Amino acid sequence: MSDTRKLFGTDGVRGIANIYPMTAEVALQLGRALAYVIRTSPGKDSIVVGKDTRLSGYLLEYAITAGICSMGVDVLLLGPLPTPGIAFITSSMRADAGVVISASHNPYQDNGIKFFSGDGFKLPDEIEAHIEKLMTDRGMDEARPTATEIGQAFRIDDARGRYISFLKNSFPKDLDLDGLKIVVDCAHGATYKVAPEVLEELGADLITVGVRPNGKNINNKCGSTYPEVAAKLVQRHRADLGIAFDGDGDRVIMVDHQGQVVDGDHLMAICALDLHRQGRLRRKTVVGTVMSNLGLEVALKDKGCRLLRTAVGDRYVVEAMVEGGYNLGGEQSGHVIFLDHTTTGDGIITALQVLAVMLRENKPLADLARVMEDFPQILINLRVKERRDLQSLPGARQALQEAEKRLKDRGRLLVRYSGTEPLLRIMLEGDDSQEIERVAQDLAQTLEKLLS
Repeated sequence: MSDTRKLFGTDGVRGIANIYPMTAEVALQLGRALAYVIRTSPGKDSIVVGKDTRLSGYLLEYAITAGICSMGVDVLLLGPLPTPGIAFITSSMRADAGVVISASHNPYQDNGIKFFSGDGFKLPDEIEAHIEKLMTDRGMDEARPTATEIGQAFRIDDARGRYISFLKNSFPKDLDLDGLKIVVDCAHGATYKVAPEVLEELGADLITVGVRPNGKNINNKCGSTYPEVAAKLVQRHRADLGIAFDGDGDRVIMVDHQGQVVDGDHLMAICALDLHRQGRLRRKTVVGTVMSNLGLEVALKDKGCRLLRTAVGDRYVVEAMVEGGYNLGGEQSGHVIFLDHTTTGDGIITALQVLAVMLRENKPLADLARVMEDFPQILINLRVKERRDLQSLPGARQALQEAEKRLKDRGRLLVRYSGTEPLLRIMLEGDDSQEIERVAQDLAQTLEKLLS
């Protein structure tokens, strides 16, 4: 089976809603192909479909539902629910696949479609490639059912309640959040009902923001990509901490009582060392990516643990975790995976695990975050029209080699194209912040001219 993909990136199909490939026509084709794939196993005939709060969610939801039903498979509609909640419902209801309609942290005019298998894990690359191939295969027309064999769509009204119960059960039963004042920013996204309900039912006193979605304000200067919103509210209300989710709820960034941002690397360090103390960090290993700060690697090594790096993308982190038998991994962006609890990144579970460490250690988040010290890191995003091979682009290879030469053995350079946006990401890390800033800016200017 070929694993060459054109539509699918590192996190499903993405684009501007109602412009190819994020059109109703493509969504219908994706639904038909996914249904055809799962129908190859006798007796499996249901697919879960959920979404975030984007205006275009209705357009794509109805289109992909039509495609699935047209191939004789039933659809279980969840409505707005965090991505990890959709993965959970897919597995707990023993559906054969799950569909998430979301563009995560992107602006509202974007949207995306990604798939989960029946066990709640994202589909592997080769299955996505097979689905792409089927979309243009006229042979599927012969499999069209008729009459009573056409699929039906059912609304699952208690999906949110099921997910909330699951989240609360992931929190230690001997602990509660009584007395904690917490700022929660839901980015006007999929967590806008779930997260406040979970935290309040566990006893927290909440100040909420980003909980009034209108279809157009998701991720609009709020949530995990704008943690300064939560930081200001933490200081204004003298809260104990802040929690900021992204639009689909698979990421979280936290803020301590002083308004300082605590990113995914620090959250992983906090939880990893807590699990290690309990003897529960499998194989004394955390799985990160090439973007994880060197400080995380050093902090783990100091305690006899290690960081295993993968390519950027939570799917690759999860694949490495499953293959190696590890139970904690994630990304600097706040996409953290606790395989003891769930199959994908879950911002609410991550926040609950960090809160549990705070309570057990009787320490504020600011103190816990000091378990690792960040190495200076510069990230520059260049918007590009097309993804050109830098190694074959005249002048680009020389610029990259010159940058690495200037860093010598005191830093590292990573240049890659985003899998979800038309961006070239340039990351430099080292012990001299001024030097890596100069190298980054020089390299960015050169590449921008070559790619314009």
